[in-house]
Amino acid sequence: MLKIKKYAAIDIGSNAVRLLISNIIEQDNELVAFKKNSLVRVPIRLGADVFINGEISEYNKERMLDTMTAFSLLMKSHGVVRYKACATSAMREASNSLLLSKEVFETSGIKIDIIDGEEEAAIIAATDLNTFIDTNRTYLYVDVGGGSTEFSIIHNGEKIKSKSFKIGTVRLLNDIVKNETWLELENWIKENTKQYYKIELIGSGGNINKIFKISGKDVGKPLTYFYLTSYYKMLQNFSYEERITKLNLNQDRADVIIPATRIYLSAMKWSGAKDIYVPKIGLSDGIIKSMYYETVPSVEV
Repeated sequence: MLKIKKYAAIDIGSNAVRLLISNIIEQDNELVAFKKNSLVRVPIRLGADVFINGEISEYNKERMLDTMTAFSLLMKSHGVVRYKACATSAMREASNSLLLSKEVFETSGIKIDIIDGEEEAAIIAATDLNTFIDTNRTYLYVDVGGGSTEFSIIHNGEKIKSKSFKIGTVRLLNDIVKNETWLELENWIKENTKQYYKIELIGSGGNINKIFKISGKDVGKPLTYFYLTSYYKMLQNFSYEERITKLNLNQDRADVIIPATRIYLSAMKWSGAKDIYVPKIGLSDGIIKSMYYETVPSVEV
């Protein structure tokens, strides 16, 4: 017997807000399948407010309220039966985040959970990684966001360790990442990867997805350290305007793609990884899977 139900994940990040609607397909004597149905991304750069001024501006508050109302209507139209809305780095640090969450709930009916960095890393690690990894290899999983980056060591198919660092694309754009934080990350990566003979990277986030798409590589094939270094240097030779007009990047991607690439390259250098795999998964996928297996609380519609 075939059963299909729809779950929704809302990822309120520092660079953008996303709504992922997935079909949960259950069939007798078959493994459950998670199939993406719809993905909507709105580039509300909350981090640009919070990391500089400590709070979300009135302008972006209004945009958030409008976006959440739209998401609520989309979930209703799709017939979503369960959802979870997770807010990460920017909302964690905003002085007015609780007030905004309350307004969102009153306006749209959407309940926002502000999660800490460790929970974010755990949810991301709960994605369907097993379909992308070789259980005989060791990986450093790097999920780059606007406000923070989550790192996980995966050995023989098992997550060994996870940590979140306040190094993100929006923070780097605004030059507010301290050298001490970079040093802490370097030491963490070296300390936690030195015992393994060979490490490969798994990268997630909109920027590495875009780079992978541009590369023209076949799905499942990695990008090399050499390719990523060359692409990074090429990006720096173009102005922000040229990245939009000549490289055909969206305006909210054309600036953050450079600091994002720097984070991936740094992780590859410090771990000794020669390749980076890009499976196109992230926090939203992890939320859907975690809801289904009831490892996180969610809201029934």
